[in-house]
Amino acid sequence: MHAKYSELVSAFSFRITQRDGLARRGEMTTPHGVVETPAFMPVGTRGAVKAVTAEQLREVGAQIILGNTYHLYLKPGDGLIARCGGLHRFIGWDGPILTDSGGYQIFSLAAMRRIREDGAEFRSHLDGSLHHLTPERAADIQARLGSDIAMVLDECIATPAPAAAAREAMERSVRWARRARARFNQLRESPGDVHVTNAGQAQFGIVQGGTFPDLRTESVQATVDIGFDAYAIGGLSVGEPPEVMYEVVAHTAAQLPADRPRYLMGSGMPDDLIESVARGVDLFDCVLPTRNARNGQLFTREGPLSIKNARFAEDMSPPDPACGCYTCRGFSRAYLRHLFLAGEITGSTLNTVHNLYFYLDTMRRIREAISLGTFEKLRQEFHQTFRRRPQH
Repeated sequence: MHAKYSELVSAFSFRITQRDGLARRGEMTTPHGVVETPAFMPVGTRGAVKAVTAEQLREVGAQIILGNTYHLYLKPGDGLIARCGGLHRFIGWDGPILTDSGGYQIFSLAAMRRIREDGAEFRSHLDGSLHHLTPERAADIQARLGSDIAMVLDECIATPAPAAAAREAMERSVRWARRARARFNQLRESPGDVHVTNAGQAQFGIVQGGTFPDLRTESVQATVDIGFDAYAIGGLSVGEPPEVMYEVVAHTAAQLPADRPRYLMGSGMPDDLIESVARGVDLFDCVLPTRNARNGQLFTREGPLSIKNARFAEDMSPPDPACGCYTCRGFSRAYLRHLFLAGEITGSTLNTVHNLYFYLDTMRRIREAISLGTFEKLRQEFHQTFRRRPQH
């Protein structure tokens, strides 16, 4: 027996507990727990955050993780995951999960896909098989996965883009969002043959419009009019300079409903998180901490550090003396360099533990500073020590 929409309104909620300037501290309640915001979501593309276990994720402070609809649909399949009890049970993570819609993956597969009004037609990167993803089907897949937050299917374009192309993608994203919301509400009332594994799932709309303020404003108004549980800023971190991203974030976040969480998709560097919180953003995700860890780059208070560099060969200091993570408490730069050069899997795990801890601890410090009214002080101190260029 599936719960009706009216019974599920309280399954997802958000409240702001403190403000400091435009920065907000809050609590986002989901069917699988409460997330303290601002929050960063480690990316678990195929149902796993690469190189770490669920227990290690908890130890580094992860509250919520992200799964990828496109990849899970292709392998092992949303039907199989539904039969196994949903994504939480399948992967052994009992905390909140957000799933993206597959829109970004379709964008990144430009040579293998075709965008049409009804949806996206693409060939699998695994076996070349042909697939058709519509806004309705993306909603169905995520209903089977049972994430706590489902994203609508949108059209993402590269930056810079002509205004006409940005408008076309934005307007199509709005039309798709309207269809996605209708399907989502239909599933809440009458799932039919769709195996819904999380009856309290929420759905977020996505604002597009490239780097054009007028298009962003139109997208906000149209998307908010549809009426979602919360809203995301999409289409950034796709080639634009940081200062341009900050301008778009500031312009867009200010127009989104103040009583709903604001999610900046796919960003970014640690200083991007600080700057976006300063502009009113609450949720983030990015592959940088995990991907860069596997490539031998560690994030520290002073900026990225390239562990493979020869000068660390006999350096017995921790990666970041100011860090309290498991890696920094027990292992040296020399050892981590050795593991990386030897191709040892343990190196990827230790590097990933450190990078995730750094990101999540940065978010913890941000939340604490907002509560104390010292966020601007933290922001200035962070920029004084953190350099974007890797330390060699």
